[in-house]
Amino acid sequence: MNEKQLVDDSNPAGLPTIALLGMGGTIASSAGVATQLSDYRVTTGVDLLIQAVPALQSVARFEYEQLANIESHQISDGLLLRLAQRVNAWLTMPHISAVVITHGTDTLEETAYFLNLVVQSHKPVVLVGAMRPATALSADGPLNLFHAVVVALSPQSVGKGVLAVMNDRILAARYVNKAHTTNVDAFVVPEQGCLGVVSGQDVQYFNTTTRRHTLSSALHISDDLQSLPSVDIIYDHQGAGVHLYEAALRAGVQGIVLAGTGNGSLSPAARAGAALALEKQVPFVRASHVQQGSVRPSEKDVDRGLVAAQSLNPHKARILLRLALLNTRDRETLQRFFNEY
Repeated sequence: MNEKQLVDDSNPAGLPTIALLGMGGTIASSAGVATQLSDYRVTTGVDLLIQAVPALQSVARFEYEQLANIESHQISDGLLLRLAQRVNAWLTMPHISAVVITHGTDTLEETAYFLNLVVQSHKPVVLVGAMRPATALSADGPLNLFHAVVVALSPQSVGKGVLAVMNDRILAARYVNKAHTTNVDAFVVPEQGCLGVVSGQDVQYFNTTTRRHTLSSALHISDDLQSLPSVDIIYDHQGAGVHLYEAALRAGVQGIVLAGTGNGSLSPAARAGAALALEKQVPFVRASHVQQGSVRPSEKDVDRGLVAAQSLNPHKARILLRLALLNTRDRETLQRFFNEY
């Protein structure tokens, strides 16, 4: 473990301590010129991210751990499990007030939701990233990081579940969605709304999430867990074929999530794929690739062996299904997980 402590002796005594975990991403990236907003490289360790924002030293002290320094679409199951295990370990330390994780934006919402289900603490856990590299004109990373720390330190954040802080907004892991490829204002929660806002050191909450998370979650992972059940997402569309379902089942997947049309509707090929999955007793979750709305249980789900994803998008439905499959394959029980989480 690469773990250090940064201490500014000029700081007043009694400042809270934050565990800052580095995963890489754009927030830790640099480019050749200030106007280059793509094709940049991850170059900066989490220790230098702290030093680049001197105002942080006035609000907290930091212990940090560099778990990875990669783009977030490169994160493997093993690294995701390692991150969760390290977060839980840090949170058991009495002197640690909260955990802040610097992370790439491509899969930030997936990691946030995974942690939301498996973290076993009421202490705040906040993920933060950037849409522009640190070398860019108007780089958003430094202020995002400062805001993430301020939110993590706020007593109002205790028990709120895992949070994401981007572009002055406080977002629940359960609902946060990256909705733009490059814009600084890329992260939104269209229907449910953000939980609150942060400006400087002023944190204001307006909402809370009602779904089970963190200490109320029954989806625990052990310290020695090395892998998760294999679940594929299959995108449905006009003229879809059944071959993707056949290939997934031949490959031995333990679950399938359908990124369906409309209200989780199934094309003829998807219905055929669901029948094949039912025959092999492989759980099949129907979600939707539509941006908003819920896929609610249908009377037909029971006969077809289907589970409705509710308001989870396909990639978050995959996360919940993988964790649920550590406990059960029963359709009714799986549906209850999707109803409650």
